[in-house]
Amino acid sequence: MAKDKTVYVCKECGAEHNKWQGQCEACGLWNTLTEFVVTVSRPGPAPRAASYAGGAAGAAQITELANVAQSEEVRTQVGIGELDRVLGGGLVEGSVVLIGGDPGIGKSTLLLQMLGALGTRMRGLYVTGEESLGQVAARAQRLGLPLEPLRCLTETCVEKILGLAAKDKPQIMIIDSIQTIWTDTLTAAPGSVSQVREAAARLVRFAKESGTSVFLVGHVTKEGGIAGPRVLEHMVDAVLYFEGEAGSRFRVLRAFKNRFGAVNELGVFGMSEKGLKEVPNPSAIFLATHSAPTPGSAVMVTREGTRPLLVEVQALVDQSSLGNPRRVTLGLEQNRLAMLLAVLHRHGGVAVYDQDVFVNVVGGIRVQETAADLPVLLAVLSSLRDRPLPEQMVAFGEVGLSGEIRPVPNGEERLREAATHGFKKAIVPRQNAPKKGKLGDLEIIAVDRLSEALAAAQ
Repeated sequence: MAKDKTVYVCKECGAEHNKWQGQCEACGLWNTLTEFVVTVSRPGPAPRAASYAGGAAGAAQITELANVAQSEEVRTQVGIGELDRVLGGGLVEGSVVLIGGDPGIGKSTLLLQMLGALGTRMRGLYVTGEESLGQVAARAQRLGLPLEPLRCLTETCVEKILGLAAKDKPQIMIIDSIQTIWTDTLTAAPGSVSQVREAAARLVRFAKESGTSVFLVGHVTKEGGIAGPRVLEHMVDAVLYFEGEAGSRFRVLRAFKNRFGAVNELGVFGMSEKGLKEVPNPSAIFLATHSAPTPGSAVMVTREGTRPLLVEVQALVDQSSLGNPRRVTLGLEQNRLAMLLAVLHRHGGVAVYDQDVFVNVVGGIRVQETAADLPVLLAVLSSLRDRPLPEQMVAFGEVGLSGEIRPVPNGEERLREAATHGFKKAIVPRQNAPKKGKLGDLEIIAVDRLSEALAAAQ
């Protein structure tokens, strides 16, 4: 006879405990344990192990990697360039991709457009647990997609989904969303930690055994993370986040984990009446157009994944009425701004300890690299003195605590991107400057110290 067993699973790290307790012993967090009821069956014959490396199925054995046949990953181009870029070059057979984002951001629209772009090249299956077939068909018609190759299923029980998929043999399957899927072997409600974890585990196992590419749509919490157990992100091959500013028609698809491509790769889309459209030149939308030179504005060249991007950094410096002046950042790390302002005072001779400083990266982009240090300080100085920076000028470089300007990776590629967009002047670390001192019409000023950069920006 099968019997039920109760365990308590940490929703952050996935560790199991035999009894409930306030703190997880594995990760140390409090109040993260959730009841997880499993059914334990009687011992039976050992299940047959499957080999995913191309060998025959059989008993597990230790193998030297030198004896494993190496083959290139088989990728299929979706046909949507920005999505292919974020995925690392296309779909990989047997991969599992988790896509998260705010409600209404366009996750379902993008995946439906992906099936439409693949058409008859790949046999697809769209499984929805949140909409009816009529709603999915209406959205496909509104997007102008051909309905013939689109195949849909409305089901939330993972056993039924996998049973139908085993007979249908789709090459790509979309689950919208993983929080609605449940298994009848558990008594917990759909969307709970145990249900999401078990349903995702079965879908991952099916993808690896059948070679089906599976996309899981995930809800997000109010903090912005994907709802459900944290272990869900460790189970899949890639984690993508769909982001967008409220009221903006632009959407950013970012890879936070990818076993088959670059991490932090970026894809930019524009929302229209016909769905999501690619933005092949995202630098153009991140550069605000001003009718006249504006104080407090600097242009930097950041790098997202394999792509250089031109981004405008804005700063506002104003007299503070508080005993502790504010340091507010959007798109940058706040603690790093405080450090940079201290360097500006110590090695640049510019004090802002009695000023409120606000820094914003235009377009909702989050810059996580140190190349933003120099343009941030130039924008702050420009706002403080109410004097615009020279027109058609870009800057990048890391600022050290001793006032030195350190190089950043892929400097020449960043300079080529700036030259392509018609910029005439660039302030960069000396190690990133080409020997000729010029790249086309782009004049390059190489600096070693923060004081040199401030003088060159006058």
